Amino acid sequence: MPEKKIAPYGSWKSPITTESIVSDSISIGDLFISNENIFWQEMRPTEGGRSTIMYQTSDGSKNEIIPKSYNARTRVHEYGGGSYLVHEDEVYFSDFSNQQIHKTNLAGGNPAQITNEPLLRFADGAMDAERQQIIYVGENHDNKDEPANYIVSVDIQNDGKVTILASGADFYASPVISPDGRKLAWVQWNHPSMPWDSTELYVADLRHSELHNPQKIAGDGESVCQPLWSPNGILHYISDLSGWWNIYRYSSGKSYNLTPIDAEFTVAQWGLGTRFYGFINNNQIICSYNSLGFWKTALLDPVSFELFDLKLDVDITEINKFSGLKACNGRALFVGGSPENSFALFIYDMRSRRKHQIVQESAKNTIEAIHFSKPQPVKYVTTNAQECHAFYYPPNNVAYRAPEGTKPPLVILSHGGPTGATSNTLNLGIQYWTSRGFAILDVNYRGSTGYGTEYRKALNGNWGISDVDDCVNGGNYLVSEGLIDPEKIAIRGGSAGGFTTLACLAFTDFFAAGASYYGVSDLTALAEETHKFESRYLDSMVGKYPEERQKYLDRSPINHTENLSCPVILFQGLEDKIVLPNQSQKMYASLKAKGIPVSYLEFEGEQHGFRKSENIQRALEAEFYFYSQVFGFKPFDPIEAVQIDNN
Repeated sequence: MPEKKIAPYGSWKSPITTESIVSDSISIGDLFISNENIFWQEMRPTEGGRSTIMYQTSDGSKNEIIPKSYNARTRVHEYGGGSYLVHEDEVYFSDFSNQQIHKTNLAGGNPAQITNEPLLRFADGAMDAERQQIIYVGENHDNKDEPANYIVSVDIQNDGKVTILASGADFYASPVISPDGRKLAWVQWNHPSMPWDSTELYVADLRHSELHNPQKIAGDGESVCQPLWSPNGILHYISDLSGWWNIYRYSSGKSYNLTPIDAEFTVAQWGLGTRFYGFINNNQIICSYNSLGFWKTALLDPVSFELFDLKLDVDITEINKFSGLKACNGRALFVGGSPENSFALFIYDMRSRRKHQIVQESAKNTIEAIHFSKPQPVKYVTTNAQECHAFYYPPNNVAYRAPEGTKPPLVILSHGGPTGATSNTLNLGIQYWTSRGFAILDVNYRGSTGYGTEYRKALNGNWGISDVDDCVNGGNYLVSEGLIDPEKIAIRGGSAGGFTTLACLAFTDFFAAGASYYGVSDLTALAEETHKFESRYLDSMVGKYPEERQKYLDRSPINHTENLSCPVILFQGLEDKIVLPNQSQKMYASLKAKGIPVSYLEFEGEQHGFRKSENIQRALEAEFYFYSQVFGFKPFDPIEAVQIDNN
């Protein structure tokens, strides 16, 4: 290796560009197996964030099913999921433009619209072939106070007639039909619970387009999700009754925990249509589970409860939360990644000598692994003598080192949710920073998933307090270890992570800069204006609204900008229906009026999370330029300047 060049942190030349981050990159979503074909959803930033449906035949050829004028994406619960299903050679999908069900076939013909219900949205469908209907989660947007949610059937032979099967609960998910077609199971819950708080599992007799004798099988203050029938008609599901999301079997009126270990066999159910276990044959379950931030895939014997971790050719430390796992007829599909490899779609085939093969990669990565900083799991003590978890990424560049006696700037990442988790899979968006000389601390603050129910619920009532403490204490931990420059610490986050970012800046003087992506600045506005799915989320995270309105005022960064003194950059999509644009706009106006250095970038056509490649690139480069001005280094590559008011 040639001798390394000496240059200040932040100014290193990197092989990881914003173009390499978005070029030929996709996100892999809903998975499906039908006969010998496998199916997956691709979200393509280079096509304006459009989602399409792909399939691979038994001979390995790949084909796109829907024309480029269609976008297979549903907006039920706003986060969607479960946008399509396949039956024999027919594909049924929800088109984003009108949210109606369309039908096409594997030959890729022009799709035909099946439903004509402009006020309805559909997701997470289950085919009832005997009755020629599809059973969906339905959502009615008739411009009343809030949408109404149901379980509905769509008659695919009779002009897409829609019939309501179940109603009365605030939310529904995961309708699944028993193998004999006689029973339907589903999950439902009511305000103010979120699906990771308290849900109920129901089973009813399915007769024609009617449900009879509904019975609650599980759900007394527990989080129940992902019901699934075994091939011989026994109901299974996931519950956190044990303190961890484990797999259960229900038979003869009783439930049995098949995986009584301290591990999570699912993630928080933000979207629809995903599960993390399935019957790979009549006698075995294939499943994925998370233990302290690292995932494994295993075979489970539902009789003996024995769990066998799979020995795969490729190291996989994470299963993608948006894709989950699907299995049948000796095969399983899942999207996995690791610190050295971006997410890829894998097929596991028990019938093949090459049991484990890559079907599709999420990114065409040509950058050598020597350029990557590896996530180091760390844990440290936070407030109330509790433990917090994070991944630490040190700066890494094979061609550069910093001048003696200097330490790197740090960016702390606060993930969204807040009921969610960070990732340990290769993320070029993180490597963009580390390869230029930044250290990264990706915090799984209290409230994150993957560490059991107690840890997940530790944020209840304390959002804006415990997460802030955990981010600050993470920075203090790295300072105490002598790893970073205490004068050059920034924090960034999106959505709920944007709120944590702004709260850290407003309620502490620990940080030198911050970046908020479509972040919450006003909790009262979020409680009053956000969509139905999250409209009561803050009851558990903050307090009942409006009864405890003062807590909302006290914790809203917009009300405390007088405490904020460091530079801030704000990013916002103008079509965001979850965190409305006025949240970022008001924050920008307030900071600008108070003379605080602030930048604001808004993007037409973007919603909650940027999907268009040009906007993803612009936002990342703008943030890097912003830090270069705050921390006083000169980027190696020329970057378009960003206006910084009051600078």
